[in-house]
Amino acid sequence: MDMSIAALSVGMHAAQASQDLGTAVLKMAMDTATEGTSELLEGLEASIDPNLGQNIDIMA
Repeated sequence: MDMSIAALSVGMHAAQASQDLGTAVLKMAMDTATEGTSELLEGLEASIDPNLGQNIDIMA
């Protein structure tokens, strides 16, 4: 009985370590996606002309 409790404990710790690793990798992926999105939005904001649409040419 003692061996099965020890084996169960080792298995549980291995599963927890695996879950912690998966969570860390997911967090890194989310951070990378957030940075990419921020850079994309900054690029879009920089490319917008603030004077665009301010004047209308009615003499065509």
